[in-house]
Amino acid sequence: MQLKIMMPKKKHLSAGRAPLILFLCQMISALEVPLDLVQPPTITQQSPKDYIIDPRENIVIQCEAKGKPPPSFSWTRNGTHFDIDKDPLVTMKSGSGTLTVNIMSEGKAETYEGVYQCTARNERGAAISNNIVIRPSRSPLWTKEKLERITLRNGQSLVLPCRPPVGLPPPIIFWMDNSFQRLPQSERVSQGLNGDLYFSNVLPEDTREDYICYARFNHTQTIQQKQPISVKVISAKSHRERPPTFLTPEGNASRKEELRGNVLSLECIAEGLPTPIIYWIKEDGTLPINRTFYRNFKKTLQIVQVTEADSGNYQCIAKNALGAIHHIISVTVKAAPYWIIAPQNLVLSPGEDGTLICRANGNPKPRISWLLNGVLIEIAPDDPSRKIDGDTIIFSNVQERSSAVYQCNASNEYGYLLANAFVNVLAEPPRIFTSADTLYQVIANRPALLDCAFFGSPLPTIEWFKGAKGSALREDIYVLHENGTLEIPVAQKDSTGTYTCVARNKLGMAKNDIHLEIKDPTRIIKQPEYAVVQRGSTVSFECIVKHDHTLIPTVTWLKDHGELPSDGRFTVDKDHLVVADVSDDDGGTYTCVANTTLDSVSASAVLSVVDVPNPPFDLELTDQLDRSVQLSWTPGDDNNSPITKFIIEYEDAMHEPGLWHHQTEVPGAQTTAQLKLSPYVNYSFRVMAVNSLGRSLPSEASEQYLTKAAEPDKNPTAVEGLGSEPDNLVITWKPLNGFESNGPGLQYKVSWRQKDGDDEWTSMVVADVSKYIVSGTPTFVPYLIKVQALNDAGFAPEPAVVLGHSGEDLPMVAPGNVHVNVVNSTLAEVRWDPVPLKSIRGHLQGYRIYYWKAQSSSTRNRRHIEKKILTFQGSKTHGMLPGLEPFSHYTLNVRVVNGKGEGPASPDRVFNTPEGVPSAPSSLKIVNPTLDSLTLEWEPPSHPNGILTEYTLKYQPINSTHELGPLVDLKIPANKTRWTLKNLNFSTRYKFYFYAQTVAGSGSQITEEAITTMDEGKMAMASRQVDIATQGWFIGLMCAVALLILILLIVCFIRRNKGGKYPVKEKEDAHADPEIQPMKEDDGTFGEYSDAEDHKPLKKGSRTPSDRTVKKEDSDDSLVDYGEGVNGQFNEDGSFIGQYSGKKEKEPAEGNESSEAPSPVNAMNSFV
Repeated sequence: MQLKIMMPKKKHLSAGRAPLILFLCQMISALEVPLDLVQPPTITQQSPKDYIIDPRENIVIQCEAKGKPPPSFSWTRNGTHFDIDKDPLVTMKSGSGTLTVNIMSEGKAETYEGVYQCTARNERGAAISNNIVIRPSRSPLWTKEKLERITLRNGQSLVLPCRPPVGLPPPIIFWMDNSFQRLPQSERVSQGLNGDLYFSNVLPEDTREDYICYARFNHTQTIQQKQPISVKVISAKSHRERPPTFLTPEGNASRKEELRGNVLSLECIAEGLPTPIIYWIKEDGTLPINRTFYRNFKKTLQIVQVTEADSGNYQCIAKNALGAIHHIISVTVKAAPYWIIAPQNLVLSPGEDGTLICRANGNPKPRISWLLNGVLIEIAPDDPSRKIDGDTIIFSNVQERSSAVYQCNASNEYGYLLANAFVNVLAEPPRIFTSADTLYQVIANRPALLDCAFFGSPLPTIEWFKGAKGSALREDIYVLHENGTLEIPVAQKDSTGTYTCVARNKLGMAKNDIHLEIKDPTRIIKQPEYAVVQRGSTVSFECIVKHDHTLIPTVTWLKDHGELPSDGRFTVDKDHLVVADVSDDDGGTYTCVANTTLDSVSASAVLSVVDVPNPPFDLELTDQLDRSVQLSWTPGDDNNSPITKFIIEYEDAMHEPGLWHHQTEVPGAQTTAQLKLSPYVNYSFRVMAVNSLGRSLPSEASEQYLTKAAEPDKNPTAVEGLGSEPDNLVITWKPLNGFESNGPGLQYKVSWRQKDGDDEWTSMVVADVSKYIVSGTPTFVPYLIKVQALNDAGFAPEPAVVLGHSGEDLPMVAPGNVHVNVVNSTLAEVRWDPVPLKSIRGHLQGYRIYYWKAQSSSTRNRRHIEKKILTFQGSKTHGMLPGLEPFSHYTLNVRVVNGKGEGPASPDRVFNTPEGVPSAPSSLKIVNPTLDSLTLEWEPPSHPNGILTEYTLKYQPINSTHELGPLVDLKIPANKTRWTLKNLNFSTRYKFYFYAQTVAGSGSQITEEAITTMDEGKMAMASRQVDIATQGWFIGLMCAVALLILILLIVCFIRRNKGGKYPVKEKEDAHADPEIQPMKEDDGTFGEYSDAEDHKPLKKGSRTPSDRTVKKEDSDDSLVDYGEGVNGQFNEDGSFIGQYSGKKEKEPAEGNESSEAPSPVNAMNSFV
């Protein structure tokens, strides 16, 4: 079985239609007669009509033909018989008509110039070749000539003639110098179609000694050169501009004739100053878009495959700033003969009819003539079956003797066409040439063409069948071509099967089976995608292919339609192409091509390689003025990411060499910038380009530009006048930098005078410094000050006047009439009279209060305590002293403060703070528990804040269900530190509340819990019992109880969140501190527990203040409300902004827990 694959040759052809059309055209042409059957000769190969030969090689004139019996060959030369046997240099190839002339051994090519024609003949007729014109190629030398130097002025036009020797074929012309380098051409200088070199205007750089015209003769592979031409252009100071005039063609109009199918070339070259530009138009028409090309800087218009429709008037226009001219070229397109219908071989059976048609066209109209076996038909023997009707020969009732070869000649003045067509009269049964059981494989949804090449005479009829019992295929679904081919326009999966071709004529029948398989198309289901990557990174393209399972695809990657670079950076695996370390050259189109034996698909993606821009270059400074310059530059490559802006920096090589400063920024589309400059700066500039990926490296620095010196534009800033001593004035300023100096010799003119006096300005010019000291000034006197910059070019503008003061001295007077008002036990207010301004002798900073605690009122023991300081800014005459200790003896004085320091202190003022509530007792311990008594020991409050009057002890029992019993209240003398409670219940937990009192009220309380001991009899009985805590059943029971309690707590928590009450709440009520419960006014008993507050269960050692106790944190004024540290101060509204000075003795912290550790019994009782 023979396999035939139907596959389009080009992937861009839709469903294979173009190959189908070509295939059918080949098969629909005249039937090929099998070579085993008798047939007239047919010319199969011949040399071209115009045959230019190389005179250095043997001449080979081809003539090949086929026929049955094999034809014999003969030649004519220049219309007469060419006797090959008589020329020993000429031989004819065996079985062929091809001639070989051996001129390499002897003889000359010119001897064999002429017109040759070959005739192939057998018993059925004779076929003839074209007239073959043999001409040897020629490459003659230039004639020697003496060339004079051409001298002309700048701006004149010039034409350098080439005039190459006439060769065969014509040579290719080009201009080079002695070094074989092509001379540059442009709109100003260009080569014409005749080979001359045209200058629209000359420039001094056109001067040279070696303008050489070269002629290359391709046929002989030789190059000839003309003598060098010397040109000297004299520079003229002034040259007049002029409008264009044409160097070629001459005049206002010309004519051009061209043959159909050739290339039409129209040329216009103009001179003028400035250089003219050429434009082309076609009058009464448009230039064909796809066939029009401009060459030689638009000086040449070319139209390829010219047709008669391209005839008309073409206008070229030369234009410059001074005017325009035009030239009209009238184009006429002639045509050598070309076929409309060429005669085809005709195979007829005896008695059949047929026609030969020879139809041609041309301009002028060609003449048609017929020949029979190489002889004009008018003088050939008559044949009753033949009738000539112009370009058609009609045959009727042909017989075997009608077989012959007919020649049709169509000719006009521009050429001729010659065609051979035979009439072969045969009687043959059908034959099928297509191999039996040929297998065709076709991609689904594409056309399928099943070949059935046949022959027979008379012409057989063709029928196609599908399957063993199928009926003849109809043309409404299939296409049946005259050459026997069956076309399935759109093959589907159900088109698979066996097809039978049957050929019949009256002499017999032939048939052939052909098999068709339909395959799934190859598809790219995941195509590579467009990628933008930065230089140096890695990119990956994906290409996933789906194909028919019986086909094996091959995947190939292409770059720009060519092979991938042979570089290790490119890696290809099954589905991916990976490019590592991407460079600029890697940018382009990457194509994934999937090929099978039946089809090919491809998908492409573009890779754009981006990076920061390349640095700008070619920096140029123009329009250089004193205060500005124009900077221009050429942008570097943007590396596929548009430049968004340019950053311009400058360097001052005179004052700050090597240091670059930002000058300005301009948009990315701008390549010039007008820069503002300062005087007396040696500028250099550089430019950086910025795109979305970042900024480029800086460009090379521009040339340096030194601006002229000028007087300073500005004066120094930050001018101040302050005295460092009571008798001086120190004037300081921030000096100008070198960039701001505007010139050499920078100095400063310092001027001053008293503000309130009538003195004139005193001035002093100092060097480039930042300070000047005026000595001998009165103390703290206001001065007017100004500092002016100057350099060698002059003074800066008049400076602003600044107010300053000479040096300060310590104040001389203390504040008077100091009064103290004690607000409460921790706060006092101080007031004083202000000090006169003149006695302050400086800037008033404020007033400072020194105060200290001299001795304790309770102990009357004197001990030194470090003084504290509060400062009040400005002219404030009162202030608050916070954070005082209650029941203490304080002393204070007040001083005025200026910039120099403090003045004398005011007389000391003494005041006492009243008593306050004490702190909680320092500790509370329960010792020596018995069956019915507990002993309490405590330490007094660390801060009694007055004289203790008594202690209050409250206690109450707590039963096993955590319920509180009746509360007992005891008063204990202040001098006691131990107390024993008797007549208590045995084995009972008690809770104690203990606090101290002064006349100011009750202090913070401290709490504790303790248990009396158990009865001895019960203890002995318990000792004889088994310890149930070690029993397994008891442990299990306790775990169950714990789990039950946990569930109960969760339920209670949920109910509580909904606002309900639950037993746990009642137990919490039982533990509440009685001191925080409201008292009934009538009997002093405790009221009902309030549900408005969320109280946590009491813990051992916690301290809860009674409602009768003023908390220390509530009564004491915090220093945070008044100031911080040493320099705390008050604002004028009385709020404290001062700070303490000195160290305080650290007070012990008021802990919230007892130092006594909880007992195991307590823990157990708490659990149950």
